[in-house]
Amino acid sequence: MLELRSRRPGRSTARASRIVATTAAACLCAGQLIATSPARAAAAEAVSRPAIAASNSRPKLPWGSAATLRITVTDPKTGKPAGAGTAVALEQWSASSGSWRARGTKTLYANGYNWFSVKPLATTSYRIVFKGGGGYARYWSPTMRVTVTPSGAKVLAEAKRHVGKPYRYAASGPSAFDCSGYTMYVYRKAAGKKLPHKANSQQRYGRAVSKSAARPGDLIVIRSGSYGTHAGVYAGGGYMYDSPHAGSRVGKHKIWSRNYVVRRLV
Repeated sequence: MLELRSRRPGRSTARASRIVATTAAACLCAGQLIATSPARAAAAEAVSRPAIAASNSRPKLPWGSAATLRITVTDPKTGKPAGAGTAVALEQWSASSGSWRARGTKTLYANGYNWFSVKPLATTSYRIVFKGGGGYARYWSPTMRVTVTPSGAKVLAEAKRHVGKPYRYAASGPSAFDCSGYTMYVYRKAAGKKLPHKANSQQRYGRAVSKSAARPGDLIVIRSGSYGTHAGVYAGGGYMYDSPHAGSRVGKHKIWSRNYVVRRLV
């Protein structure tokens, strides 16, 4: 009986030892968790999101003009410049693919600043992406929209595209033109302006401009008396782009008459 009694406390002691060991292990694990939690927090803080300020010098501009898109990266807590030496990329939205397309990369200066110059051919949107580094996560600027409006430069560019195409009576493009069919086509494509297919009628569109104030891209209507007989697109320096007559081709030609009017449509 004494032996039986002496064994039971031994078993209890062993069980108690196991419980103590398990508890100690649990405490150790808990201690480890407590110890790693600040490290994880520090790691998360080390790649915090930067503050990004962006600006667009010309939200609305004439076709052929440039806008400057600027970016400044700062620390969100201190407000001091951040990301010096880190790459930033200019991206442009592609409506056809439904995604952002890279358009160039630069490196931030010591003051967290840099800029990109853009010359879009049509209304579009841009953003500048901070690529991440120096303890900061990848992030991007708000979207910057650039609205492009028609201009004389765009009209002139469209006029030049058709140089060499043949004259054909009553034709209005895109493979052949008569004089008013040519100007009608060019202004519609470049500026969305609808002109009648008749030189005399075209001289009543847009606003009147003096000959001395004519700019490339203005409409030229040569007249006989007050009747419009021929139309072209002013090229500057006394020249115009036009489709002159049967047997000729679209090209840059001298304005041969002094009797003409200048109309500004864009």
